[in-house]
Amino acid sequence: MYDELLKTVVTLLPEIFLIAMATILFVGGAFVRAPRVWLIVTVAAEVVATYLVWQQSDSETAIYGPIIADQFGNVVRWLATTTGLLLVLAGARTAKGKLSTEFLGAMLVITAGVMFVGRANELVFLFLGLELISIPTYVLLYLGRQGRGTAESTAKYFFLSILSSAVFLYGLSFVYGLAGTTTLLAMDSGTATIQSAFMAEPSTLGGIALVLVLAGLGFKIAAVPFHFYAPDVYQGVSHSNAALLSIAPKLAGMVAIIRLVLIGLPGANPMVWQLLLVIAVITMTLGNVSALWQTDLRRMMAYSSIAHSGYMLIGLAAAAAAPTQAYGGIAAVLFYLSVYALATVGFFAALSYLGDNEESVRNVDDLAGLANNQPLIAAAIALFLFSLAGIPPLAGFWGKLTLLTSSVDVAIHHTDPTARTWFLVLAITGGINAAIAAAYYLRIISIMFFRTSRTPLQGTGGWQAAAVGVSALLVLLLGIDHGHIADAAHEAESSLRAFPEMEQTSLDPGEAKLPT
Repeated sequence: MYDELLKTVVTLLPEIFLIAMATILFVGGAFVRAPRVWLIVTVAAEVVATYLVWQQSDSETAIYGPIIADQFGNVVRWLATTTGLLLVLAGARTAKGKLSTEFLGAMLVITAGVMFVGRANELVFLFLGLELISIPTYVLLYLGRQGRGTAESTAKYFFLSILSSAVFLYGLSFVYGLAGTTTLLAMDSGTATIQSAFMAEPSTLGGIALVLVLAGLGFKIAAVPFHFYAPDVYQGVSHSNAALLSIAPKLAGMVAIIRLVLIGLPGANPMVWQLLLVIAVITMTLGNVSALWQTDLRRMMAYSSIAHSGYMLIGLAAAAAAPTQAYGGIAAVLFYLSVYALATVGFFAALSYLGDNEESVRNVDDLAGLANNQPLIAAAIALFLFSLAGIPPLAGFWGKLTLLTSSVDVAIHHTDPTARTWFLVLAITGGINAAIAAAYYLRIISIMFFRTSRTPLQGTGGWQAAAVGVSALLVLLLGIDHGHIADAAHEAESSLRAFPEMEQTSLDPGEAKLPT
């Protein structure tokens, strides 16, 4: 028994370390007022957690009660620690204030929450991970308050997030009632009750459960019709908090859909791909078209974030349509999450760097002539926007290409003619939306390089500049050599596909392992 407990603790060592460091920050900050020291401690904690994840990256795939130790979870943990480190650097200006340790500690808890979601094998554990992201986010939005607008945005996100959590939890109760277990892999073993519930008409309890679960997670990823909060909230918060909202909930929401819906509920697949396909088309189209008329930078990026959720849903729909065949939908989503997160946090870090405070740059016109007085920052912003637009040979191009390819593969190989037609339409719609998105991204670039400014922007903040530089370097490297992360993403998808073949007679720690 002690050996099993030790194995569980060891496999959760990076998450436990982050929670412990967050506790030290919360308590120690009340006695020692040294923002710069605590900031260095937080950066070091993220680096150490990344090292611990790297140490476990080659460990054997296994189940430890409510935890899955597989390559998919390891990739999610890499994403969580990398983006967590960049988000800490991007929000370092906030860390200079009175409540710096609360900000830093909340960032570590959010990182741990994303890592928990990536390794969840149980409904309660999955919900716990999502709440470890939501609750610290409320704290961060409050700490970044800058007036009545921010207070309104924080309140709006708080109440709507609580509502989405309640809807999601209600959906989980239906799933538990149908499956008779809270363990995801036990559901995937194929009990007759849950299979028949989801294979029956959409009006049954299975359909209700699926709609409630997707509604709760749809809020996390800002997918239509659960996107309406995003533009107002992004506009009212700081640049660093906008970056946080763009990345952490979206990453956790996508991973939760993969773990729970695509892998945990096998009988739901005939229904899931149709729902995800329709939501993907509407989400990316509404997000891109609405962004065309925006002048506020954060509001524009909110609609951009909505559109990128639509792109990722292409991969999830492709994976749901072919649950027994590896068309690369899940791998494409993981790859795209990586390139999207790096470009987004880099863009907001650059905005945070400009001016004396985070309110200095609000509108698109504020960036006019930036290339003249801040050429390096202007070049970095252009790089991020080109990547988000999918301009080759940057990382964003390969991300969009893999998503569209996964849809085309289903359109070619699926046995249902109707499904083939719909996935072909989905791929074409994704390509058209990529062209629409390029319009508002290129508008920002043209304003920076081809217009003059009456009040040149001044850059302050070495930590934000570091976040910009690291993000730009990673975007370039992923564009030049995208094969390594693409291979890791495919290995992660393969590890998910392998679990249904596992013996499910016992879920005790260490007893369920991949067959050799």
